[in-house]
Amino acid sequence: MTSTHPLSILVLFYSRHGATRQLAEYIAQGINSVPGCEARLRTVPAVSTVIEASEPDIPAQGSPYVELQDLEQCAGLALGSPTRFGNMAAAMKYFLDGTASHWLSGALVGKPACVFTSTGSLHGGQESTLLSMMLPLLHHGMIFLGLPYTHAELMTTNSGGSPYGATHWSGLEGNKPITEDEKRLAIAMGKRLAETAKKLQSA
Repeated sequence: MTSTHPLSILVLFYSRHGATRQLAEYIAQGINSVPGCEARLRTVPAVSTVIEASEPDIPAQGSPYVELQDLEQCAGLALGSPTRFGNMAAAMKYFLDGTASHWLSGALVGKPACVFTSTGSLHGGQESTLLSMMLPLLHHGMIFLGLPYTHAELMTTNSGGSPYGATHWSGLEGNKPITEDEKRLAIAMGKRLAETAKKLQSA
């Protein structure tokens, strides 16, 4: 019996100044363009070196905070973070470190995944950040998707965009707008993720 409920594809991101969030929204647009699929945008709270500091239970604006059940319920995952010295942001790493129970239960095994990032400088570690986000998801047994070179934008972009995943060069002030190439690649990434999740569900 075929379910009438759309497949939930989780777009999980951390964004400090908004650039990674914008990429997430374009990826969600690509997901929602696939019939029978629905993007679920979620974020993670910031972490602080000050022990007493804490985030509110509900964000003041934007996407809700992710819950562990979002991972259990999703048919696919797009994971995004800004670059921090060539690595994912601490807030995202902190959340992923808390998913050991999902690793033990195999909750994410066989689900498709992709990664995305934004950087302040053009050569500020886009690809190493994408690779750092892939590692925990590979441990979870997820199936990885990149962007194939059949997307012509990978050959023409002079800002973000990578075969490892969608990226954006936001500039040192974080005010560079997402380029048309970056936008198209992000939408294509979301569409590819949703199409793959749909195929895997019907297999």
